[in-house]
Amino acid sequence: MEGSNHTIQIKPWEENDLDLLFRINAPEMMQHLGRPESKEQILKRHKRYLDLGSRGCMFSIIFLPELEPVGSVGYWQTTLNNESVYETGWSVLPSYQGKGIATKAVKLAIEEASSEKKYKYIHAFPSIDNPASNAICRKLDFLFISECEFEYPPGRFMRCNNWRYNLIGQ
Repeated sequence: MEGSNHTIQIKPWEENDLDLLFRINAPEMMQHLGRPESKEQILKRHKRYLDLGSRGCMFSIIFLPELEPVGSVGYWQTTLNNESVYETGWSVLPSYQGKGIATKAVKLAIEEASSEKKYKYIHAFPSIDNPASNAICRKLDFLFISECEFEYPPGRFMRCNNWRYNLIGQ
């Protein structure tokens, strides 16, 4: 994807993306998501990413032309108000933030989810204290639904914004 002089691609999560997951797990990357995870939790997350199957897809974000993995983006099935929808989430390493990379990656992931024609909506739940992720939702024309409380990680509740994007008609 072109723009802002930065080109990226997203590629489905692979076994060799485990190192990227450890890099994303840095304290400055996890400030809006509770705390860094243990090695065991990271290994379980990696397995979940690899095993999503028909429930969604995780991607590594690749910075071109260097082919440098710089983050992750993905979507997965969840149930919201008794309706099956996709949820999306993303992370970009600190030295690549502020360059529009996450916005481009989320747009590409939405295009992938939309092409499946499986669910009507995809939701994002950024922390109310995360202005960058909320700005991405605004830039990509997500509809702000409401503030909500979200349990993440398990046992810790955080205030989030519920943003919804209509996948139909993409």
